[in-house]
Amino acid sequence: MSQKKSNKSKVAIIGLGNIGSAVATNLTKSNRPVIIADRKIEKANELAQKLGSLAQPMEIPAAIKEADIIVFAIWFNVIKESLNKYSSELQGKIIVDPSNPIAPDDKGGFKKIIGEKESAGQILSARLPKDAKLAKALGTLSVASLDSAAFQKPEHAVLFYATDDASVNGEIEELIRDNGFEPVRVGGIDQSIRLEVFGDLHEFGAVGKTVTLSEAKEKLQPTALI
Repeated sequence: MSQKKSNKSKVAIIGLGNIGSAVATNLTKSNRPVIIADRKIEKANELAQKLGSLAQPMEIPAAIKEADIIVFAIWFNVIKESLNKYSSELQGKIIVDPSNPIAPDDKGGFKKIIGEKESAGQILSARLPKDAKLAKALGTLSVASLDSAAFQKPEHAVLFYATDDASVNGEIEELIRDNGFEPVRVGGIDQSIRLEVFGDLHEFGAVGKTVTLSEAKEKLQPTALI
């Protein structure tokens, strides 16, 4: 009943690690229903008990089929596999990619697992199922900031996003606001490298911290805000 009253797109979070759990928690704080799914249904059931009736646990195929917006809060390589595995269920869906194509290096840090000039967003956009639309979003902050900076006052912190299809902008911005952040579109998927780790708009890149909308306008290049 809550979903019918809200008239908002149904959201499914696939993968309930740190990012997936944080996004699901933020959405329920905004009184927005969310479908949660994981390889282990027990993990979804456990989180649903914690979050209450707004969180509905499901198996992954059922969650994808039921939702309009699919947030793949899983590793980049697993997203690639999932686009193939669930290609029929994902047709016509809005797919949200918060991934960072990185792995630990041998120096206590991280390294990219794709080409230096490649982005996860662009690689995934070339693999989309029929009529699916991709948004690079929800991945420009650390998990700690995704939790602690949500619903910040007096000004919300910014979450940047990128899309090729302007028809989904409203739904992505609504999703970001319901997570407790201010959405800022930076352009098409060709800009997604800027939103991934080491990119100039990522917390672990040139920005170096969370920013408010007013700070973003002051500190970023004019072309960053589209």
